[in-house]
Amino acid sequence: MSAWTENELKSIASTDDLHISPFREDGRTYGTPTWIWSVVVDSELYVRPYNGTLSRWYEAAVSQKAGRITAAGISKNVSFEPVHGAVNDAIDAAYKSKYKSSPYLQPMIGPRARSATVRIVPINANTQDR
Repeated sequence: MSAWTENELKSIASTDDLHISPFREDGRTYGTPTWIWSVVVDSELYVRPYNGTLSRWYEAAVSQKAGRITAAGISKNVSFEPVHGAVNDAIDAAYKSKYKSSPYLQPMIGPRARSATVRIVPINANTQDR
């Protein structure tokens, strides 16, 4: 595994164009890119599905554990890690700050979306093949 660079996180944090593509069941083909909200907290990238654990991309992400994201002109192979616990409070705060004017904010910090929080971790170029 690897970490995001400071510049990558700054670029992703400042944009609203993150598309997530978990692998399909074959473990090789990327799923259809889905636009989702993203936030950065303590140098980590997080996303939540509006429909919580019933979201198709979420189900694929936790099942396949890897895929690709594109945002701010960056395309990366990544792994997906479900997140629970106190870090969700900081993630809520980041959503409130970044998306404060959106009518969709409340559902994204509500229990349904919060229960399906995912950390996105870049995969080293040397280990991108599964």
